[in-house]
Amino acid sequence: MKTVRTRAELEQSLGGVDRKRVGFVPTMGALHAGHLSLVKRAKEECGTVVVSVFVNPTQFNDPKDLENYPRDEKRDLELLGEAGADVVFMPGVAEMYPEPDTRVFEFGELDKVMEGATRPGHFNGVAQVVSKLFAMVRPAKAFFGEKDFQQIAIVKAMVEGLDEKPEIVPCPIVREADGLAMSSRNTLLTPEHRAAAPKIYKAMSEGVGKMGEMTPAEVERFVMDTINSEPLLEVIYFKIVDALTLKPVENWADSVAIQGCAAVRAGEVRLIDNIRFV
Repeated sequence: MKTVRTRAELEQSLGGVDRKRVGFVPTMGALHAGHLSLVKRAKEECGTVVVSVFVNPTQFNDPKDLENYPRDEKRDLELLGEAGADVVFMPGVAEMYPEPDTRVFEFGELDKVMEGATRPGHFNGVAQVVSKLFAMVRPAKAFFGEKDFQQIAIVKAMVEGLDEKPEIVPCPIVREADGLAMSSRNTLLTPEHRAAAPKIYKAMSEGVGKMGEMTPAEVERFVMDTINSEPLLEVIYFKIVDALTLKPVENWADSVAIQGCAAVRAGEVRLIDNIRFV
């Protein structure tokens, strides 16, 4: 496994590689089994696997959140070596942004709801860094975890404007034994908040079971009330949306693919999760 930190080193390490067989896994580090499942999928489908580890400042609208984001470079490299990554790209901020990135992306309504509505500028920052990474790595396929459901929709839309369009491969959420979606932020939870956090997925799962007796709006209220009944959890949003357009679903028959998406505050930590309804 090669570890590189500059664009020049990355280009050199991929010099003799057929880019049509490159799989790419972009991460912000603090890796867990969910990330490693993406690397495994990339290994299965591609000849060479590149993983980036970069905490991207432009997608944080809260400086405290950026400062507190977990980082563990040594452990990340150990895990990626065991997982079989071929090249790990670990750039610094100056390498990724030698000058300010002033690009503004247009995503229609995709970035106006849920995460986009509650974290202004977040998805523009995501598009900035992912487009830069795609230009550097030039992969055939890029692998993203479905925990960041809205992000995948944004990246797919962003790719349409690129000359080289990697295939975006969504991969299933990996959960802890108690149902909590794996996230780098989970390491920031206090023991008490960690014990309460699985109630997010439990409430969403119960919501799926209410489809036959409740409207989407009623299920939204049920899920939010159920989560909020836990004093250590506070719902930021829970929305039932069309899985492709992210538009609200008013009737179950309105869409062939329906997703429930949640953001919940557990103390100082913001957790997101989602579940398929149809």
